Amino acid sequence: MNTRSGEVWVYAEQEEGVQSDIAFELLGKGRELADKLGTKLAAVLVGSNVQGLAQALINSGADIVHIVDDPKLVNYIGLPYRRVLTSLIKKISPQIFLFGATHMGRDLAPAVASELRCGLTADCTDLQIGDYTDKKTGENFTNILHQIRPAFGGNIIATIVNPRNWPQMATVREGVMKALERTERSGEVINHAAELDDFQIPVEIVSILRKHSSVNLKGARVIVCGGAGVGSKENFQLLHDLADALGGAVGGSRAAVDLGYCEHERQIGQTGVTVRPALMISCGISGAVQHLAGMQDSQKIIAINTDKDAPIFKVAHYGIVGDLKVVIPMLIKTLKAK
Repeated sequence: MNTRSGEVWVYAEQEEGVQSDIAFELLGKGRELADKLGTKLAAVLVGSNVQGLAQALINSGADIVHIVDDPKLVNYIGLPYRRVLTSLIKKISPQIFLFGATHMGRDLAPAVASELRCGLTADCTDLQIGDYTDKKTGENFTNILHQIRPAFGGNIIATIVNPRNWPQMATVREGVMKALERTERSGEVINHAAELDDFQIPVEIVSILRKHSSVNLKGARVIVCGGAGVGSKENFQLLHDLADALGGAVGGSRAAVDLGYCEHERQIGQTGVTVRPALMISCGISGAVQHLAGMQDSQKIIAINTDKDAPIFKVAHYGIVGDLKVVIPMLIKTLKAK
């Protein structure tokens, strides 16, 4: 029977002193995993002048915050961040290390895993603790991280384990895990030296230009989402009208985005954003697995489709079989009347 111990780590991604939402989402799942394993949950915070972010991480579930604070780390650059994390891992030996599947996480996590020669599972939709038996050797492993993610275009759900080369590493997409409600907690803050005195950073960042999106699907309580069945970019205006009447936002499936009906920043699904609104109205969406992965945890789902056999109706709480060009104006008229 093979088992190991060590902390559960969450990479607490931040930029310019602003903590990312994904850090708190991962702490929610990390708390569950650490409790199951009977070990400590730690957030790893890297940057410059980031000490003030530690308490929020503790209040969100972390027992420990490992901080590497150095002026050389003021901006994210892969090479020094990789060196800092790999040194910290070798020093403390966590058993699990979780990253957000963000632009930063998708760059940093593979670099760390490659240097440490350990596995990495990308874009997980669930993480569980369980046992594993190697069918070739018969060796049993207990308390292994089961890393669950869609595979083969979302047609199957794969469970991946890494029983030998630790830490067990995974990236998780934003919006998939649920953050804990913040409460006043006490925790330990441990500062570590960056050890970059002999390290020449090969890149100089002159300036940072950011385009801030006006679309906030993750924060929307109501989303009206359209697919290829909407028929045209012009017809998508009906979805905007309905969203305006409900005080909601407009999203789209990958098919709708590929057809040019809506912008990529509105894409919901496996290759877009994951959302959990109070109300999701799906219009002209068949219900492919890739799309369902990003919205099936909505509190209430209403589906509008001309095909009564569309898979979307299997996950919808309410279904309307009909032409959205007829149904949506009726809904808007009723809402305005009330």
